[in-house]
Amino acid sequence: QVQLVESGGGLVQAGGSLRLSCAASGSISSLNFMGWHRQAPGKQRELVAGINSDGRTNYADSVKGRFTVSRDNAKKTVYLQMNSLKPEDTAVYYCAADVRVAPTPLRRYWGQGTQVTVSS
Repeated sequence: QVQLVESGGGLVQAGGSLRLSCAASGSISSLNFMGWHRQAPGKQRELVAGINSDGRTNYADSVKGRFTVSRDNAKKTVYLQMNSLKPEDTAVYYCAADVRVAPTPLRRYWGQGTQVTVSS
């Protein structure tokens, strides 16, 4: 089966940086959208940053100018560089990928989540 393996979460002080990575593996026919969502306790899950297969990106307004999403198609890996972190960035971050495993149609896969905690 398709697996998304995340790494890079942890504890950091406000103003610091973290880099998350998520590698997809398995019998992947095509890999389209890859991105990051986050969910804080009591809050809805929200899209943080995403990147299409053509390299186009989109960001939540709250992270624009601070976070950068990128991908390495050869490695089937998506990254999230997080700079100038704020306490309100504290959440569980989930990798997401739209994957096709032939002959089945495209579907959304999720990573296990990685905790990011930003102290004030």
